Amino acid sequence: MPQLGILLIHFRSFLYFYLVIKLIKMAAHATTEHAYVPGEIAKPNTGWIWKTFWVLVIITAVEFAIAFTLTSPDWRTFRNSIFIVLTILKAFFIVGEFMHLKHEVKSLIWTVLIPTSLLVWLVVALVTEGSFIGETLSHMFSS
Repeated sequence: MPQLGILLIHFRSFLYFYLVIKLIKMAAHATTEHAYVPGEIAKPNTGWIWKTFWVLVIITAVEFAIAFTLTSPDWRTFRNSIFIVLTILKAFFIVGEFMHLKHEVKSLIWTVLIPTSLLVWLVVALVTEGSFIGETLSHMFSS
């Protein structure tokens, strides 16, 4: 059995030596493959930035159109709800594009979206409940 231990030690030494040689070859290959060529400039990839810009401009233009056309007090709640929805849409688009969330795995996207939507729901519920309590207290103390 002592020969087996010596054999394993020699095999491990050979394996380490082999891996070191492979790493040296890979390092040498990596430095020579991507040599810098003077005067060569990569073409910028700005198409997605312009697409994002135009989508955000269109959504903002729709918001401005709604702001200037729905000026009646009867449409105030509807107008505000449209503003909130469009603002959340712009926020999700910005997060997806500029924070690269749309390129991530679906589980990470859901991990970000579900708590955010629950937080928005909580804020809406608290504002609704707070306004109800405010109205109740004002009527209780006014009479």
